[in-house]
Order: sequence, then structure tokens, then C-alpha cells
Amino acid sequence: MRAARRLLAAGVLAVAAAVAWLAWFSLHPLEPPRTPFDFTVKSGASLKSVSRSLADQGLLPEPWGFWILGRALGKAGSLHAGTYRVAAPLTPLELLEKLASGDVLPVEIAFVEGTTFRQWLAQLKAHPQVRFTLDGLAEEAIRAALGVREASLEGLFFPDTYRFHAGTTDVDILRRAYGEMARRLARAWESRDPALPLASAYEALILASIIEKETGQAGERATIGSVFVNRLRVPMRLQTDPTVIYGLGARFDGNLRKRDLVTDTPWNTYTRDGLPPTPIAMPGQASIDAAVRPAQTPYLYFVGRGDGSHQFSRTLEEHNRAVAKYQLGRS
Repeated sequence: MRAARRLLAAGVLAVAAAVAWLAWFSLHPLEPPRTPFDFTVKSGASLKSVSRSLADQGLLPEPWGFWILGRALGKAGSLHAGTYRVAAPLTPLELLEKLASGDVLPVEIAFVEGTTFRQWLAQLKAHPQVRFTLDGLAEEAIRAALGVREASLEGLFFPDTYRFHAGTTDVDILRRAYGEMARRLARAWESRDPALPLASAYEALILASIIEKETGQAGERATIGSVFVNRLRVPMRLQTDPTVIYGLGARFDGNLRKRDLVTDTPWNTYTRDGLPPTPIAMPGQASIDAAVRPAQTPYLYFVGRGDGSHQFSRTLEEHNRAVAKYQLGRS
């Protein structure tokens, strides 16, 4: 009987000591190994594996105390995936709350103006913190997943930097970009030049994508837009190389040849009148603005000067002289 009492007392003391130690541990500040200290919790990671990882990285003195604390407080199954930042000393209790509340660092992905939907998919797939779900799907299935009504996905997503939490799906990011483009295009179309020879906001988007691909000079976009609008009014064929390149698709090897200009595709503006059937890239805001409110100019032609800028001309004769000067090297 006396031995049983001693055993019980020892057990009570052990439990009390364990509780006291756990209370001390939970409130004892942890010094990050560096400041700021970032670490990532993968989707589906257990508290035990996270504890081991944080001990290996130097934030925890050992892995078991933190694991026991989380189990004791019923938060072992409440961890959120993502990248976390520790910018100052914090207690294990605060660290556990950080993990359980999902206080993660937003990550980001930047889409550049003038890129195509195919390039966007590749970029999303390569991002380590995007959950890629569209791999191998046909365009029709991707349109259904995104809720896109248009016949083509090209040009419908606004190029920008999007912040998100690790583990966000490609669909969620693309839906945000789709909604952003829809809002911006609607606002631009409402403020369009009333004399614009375009029938819809979608046609303005097509024109904006061509402007985007034709120049990297911000100050030239409205003038480039005026050339294409003037040609649509005449009417003249747009005769713009980027549409031909887009129509060639994977066949384009980086060198546009004369035979490519006469090979008919729906996007060949040398062989077909008017705008191509879809955008050829994702235009930015400046190109959208240039499409709906182009400059008022008499120009019908332009040619690259070789430095990224263009020489604009009113007549074919002027244009031929500019081509001879800037493309053929004749004075």
C-alpha cells in the first residue's frame, strides 16, 4: 500500500514536472537563427515533421517539445501550408498560433505584357508555390474550368504581379487575372473615341494586343494605334508581322521569311482584311488605352529605326524612303 502511494506520488510529481516544463517551454522565447527567418510548411506536412525541420534549421532547440505542445493544445492537425517569416524572438506558443492561423507570407508571380497564354501556363507550372491543375487539359476544358465564354483564351488575362498564398491553384490566379482584364477593358471601352472603327470591346482587345507586340516604346503606342486605326478606316490590310508570327505558332523558328508573309492563316494580316480573329498576346493598360484612344495622325505606315523606335509616314513613297534608310542602309 505504501509502495503504491509512493508510486502515485511519483507519478503526480512527474506529471506536475512535465506540465511545469511544458508551461515554461511554451512561454520561453525562441531566438531565430537569422533575421528575418523564413521557412516553408508543405501541404499535408505533419506537426512532427515541421518540428523536426525547425529544429534542424535552428529555430527550435529540439523537436519533441514543440510537437508535444501542439498535441496537448489540440493543434497538431491545424497547420496551414505556406511560407512563414519570423522577424523577432517569439515563444513556441506564438509560433504554434502562427502556424495554426495561417499567418503566411504572400508569394507572387509576375506576368509580363506581350506574353501569350501558353507562356502563362508554363510560368504557372514552373512556380514552386502554385498548385498546377491544368496540365494536359485541352483548351475547351481550361475555358470551362475558368468560366471563360470567349472562344479563345488568348489576350483575356491582365498582365500584372499577383500575390497569393502558397498552394493556391493556377485556376484561382488565372480567374483573378481574367476578372482584372474584364474590368479594365470595360472601363476603357466606355471611354473610347466615339469615331473608333471597332465594333466591340473584344475588337479593341485584339488591336491592343497588336500594339503591345509592335512596340516597346511607351511614347509610341498611341501613334502605332493611330496607324492601325487609319488603315481600318481606309480600308487597308494591317500587314503587321506579329500577327503572322502568332499564326505560325510552333513553326516559327525566330526568323520571319517572305514565304511566311504569303502563307495564309487566320492571323495573317498580309493575306486577310481587318483584324485577326483573336488577340495575339496579353496587352497591358497602356496598349489598351492606345487602342481605344489612339492619337490623331495622318500616318498609314511605320518602320523600325533599329533602336526600338519607329519612323512614321503618310504615304507609300515616304515609307519606301524610310525603309531604304533604316532597313536597307541607304541614305
